[in-house]
Amino acid sequence: MTQEEALKILKTGENVFITGPAGSGKTHVINQYIAYLRESGVEPEITASTGIAATHIGGTTIHSWSGLGIRDFLSERELEELEERAMLFKRMQKATVLIIDEVSMLHHFRLDMVERVARFLRRREKAFGGLQVILCGDFFQLPPVSRGSEEEPLFIYHSEAWKKMGLKICYLEEQHRQNDKAYLGVLNAIRDNRVKHPEMALLFSRMGKGAGEGVLTRLYPHNADVDRENERELAKLPTKAYSYKMTGKGNDRAVEALKKGCLAPEVLTLKKDARVMFVKNNFEEGYANGTLGTVVECDQYGVKVKTLSGREIKVVPTSWIIEDNGRKVAEINQYPLRLAWAITIHKSQGMSMDAAEIDLSKSFEVGMGYVALSRVRSLAGLTLKGINEGALRMNEEVLQYDDYFRKISAEHAKEIRLLDEETYKQRSNEFLARSGAKSKKTKAEKGEASNTLSLTKELLLQGKNIKEIAKERELTKETIINHLFKLRSLSPDLDLSAIKEELSEKKILTIKDIVQSAGEGNGNGLTLSELKRIIGDRYSYDEIKIAQLFF
Repeated sequence: MTQEEALKILKTGENVFITGPAGSGKTHVINQYIAYLRESGVEPEITASTGIAATHIGGTTIHSWSGLGIRDFLSERELEELEERAMLFKRMQKATVLIIDEVSMLHHFRLDMVERVARFLRRREKAFGGLQVILCGDFFQLPPVSRGSEEEPLFIYHSEAWKKMGLKICYLEEQHRQNDKAYLGVLNAIRDNRVKHPEMALLFSRMGKGAGEGVLTRLYPHNADVDRENERELAKLPTKAYSYKMTGKGNDRAVEALKKGCLAPEVLTLKKDARVMFVKNNFEEGYANGTLGTVVECDQYGVKVKTLSGREIKVVPTSWIIEDNGRKVAEINQYPLRLAWAITIHKSQGMSMDAAEIDLSKSFEVGMGYVALSRVRSLAGLTLKGINEGALRMNEEVLQYDDYFRKISAEHAKEIRLLDEETYKQRSNEFLARSGAKSKKTKAEKGEASNTLSLTKELLLQGKNIKEIAKERELTKETIINHLFKLRSLSPDLDLSAIKEELSEKKILTIKDIVQSAGEGNGNGLTLSELKRIIGDRYSYDEIKIAQLFF
C-alpha cells in the first residue's frame, strides 16, 4: 500500500493499523493526517507507548493520556475514581481521534485498559467509546517489556480491544530511509527471515570498516556497554570531573518509576568537552529531547553546553513530575543531560542515522539486530563491531502475522482504489462533520480568494502592519497572517518590511534555532503542523507562521 492510499483510508474515519518496514514512512503518514485534521479544525489526541516515542511524535504517553498512569490493573472502584477527574472526563468527552504510536512496545492488557476507560468515560458501547483509533508501529521492532510481577506481555493483536475495532490494515511498502538497494535487500531478508550467504557477506564486509567522520553514535544492546563506552570516553578527557546528583520527593514507588523512565542518570558526571544529549524539551532555551552538544563549561555552579548548531546554552536542573487528579504524587530533579558517545538500541528506535557503529555481539532479544541495522541509511554508513548467532533472529509468531497483515492490506488497498471519488468525499466529509470540523469553503468562496489576497497585498505594500490590515479589512489577525503566508509562497521576493515589528528579531532567531537544533535545517519543506510539533507550546501558530516568513 502507498502512503497516499493509507491517508485516504484514514480520512474516511476508519480505525486503522499502520505498519510496514523501518523507514517506510509510517510516522510521515501520521503527521500528514494530523496536519489534515488540524487544518479542518479537528484536534487529534496524539500519544505513544513510551515517553521517548511520544517525544518523537509530539504527544504524550498513552498511560498519561488515559489517566492510567503506572497501573497494571484497573478495578471498578479505580474506574469510578477516574470518572471524578474533571479534566480527564472532559478530555474523553471532547476527543474524536486517538493516535497511538510505537504500539509494538504496548502490552495487550494495557490497550484493553485504555479501551475500557475510553468506553466508560465517553458513555458509548462502541470500541473506545466511538473514537477513531489509529495504531502505528511494526511488530518486528522491540516488544513490550515485563516488570517482574506483571502479566506476561503479549503484542496488542492478542487484546480484546483489537478484535472489537474492525481495523483497516495499511501495510506501507515504499522505502524512504534506505536509498542503497543492496543494503535494503539485506534488511528485507532479515525481516523475512531468509538471510543467506550473500546477505551475511555484505554485512561482514562492514566488520571493523570505518564509516568516516560522520560516525557520531555507537549502538549497543545493553546499558552496561553504553555506560562503559561513555565512561571510557569521559575518562580520556584531561579536564576536571563534576558530578550532579538527582533529587526526588513524593511517593517512593512513583519516584522510582520516574527514575526508571527518565533518560537523565541519577548521578550525572561531566567534564569540559564531553559529548552530551539533552533528554527533555525546553524550546524557550533552545533545545529538544535528542539535541546533541558539547560541554563548554561545568563546575559546582552549573553547566553550559554548545549544541551542534553552534548555540551556547546555560543548562539548569529541571523537573519530571507524576500527577494524579491535579495533585503532585512524585517529582525528581536533575540536569536534562546524559553522555552521548553511545546509546542503547532501545533508545535509538525511531531514529535515522547517516552513519553508526553497531555492536550486536551481545544481542539478547529477537528483532534487536533488525532495529539497530535499520537505523542506518546505507551500507557505507555502517560499521559493524560484532554480531552473535541470535542477532538476526525474528519473532516466528510475528512472521506469520506479518504475512497476514500484508494480505489484508492488499485487499484494503484495492478497496480504496475502487472507491469512486464521490463516495470517498462523502465519507470523509461526514467523518469531519461528526468530528466537529469547520465547514469547508464553497467553490464560490474559493473563487474570491485571489481578490482578497490582492487587497491584503495592496495594504501591505502601503506600509501597513498585520494589525492595521486586519482592522481595515475587518478580518482577524490570523486570517491576515494566512494571506501573507500564501502571498509569500507565490512571491518569494515580497517586501515584508512593514510587518517586522509584529515579532521581535530575537523571537524569530529563537524559533529558527530550535528548528535547527532539532536537525531540520531552516525549516523549509516542513508544514506548519510539523514545525509546531518541533517547537512546542512556547510559541503560537501565528508566531511560528510570522517567523517562518523570515526564515
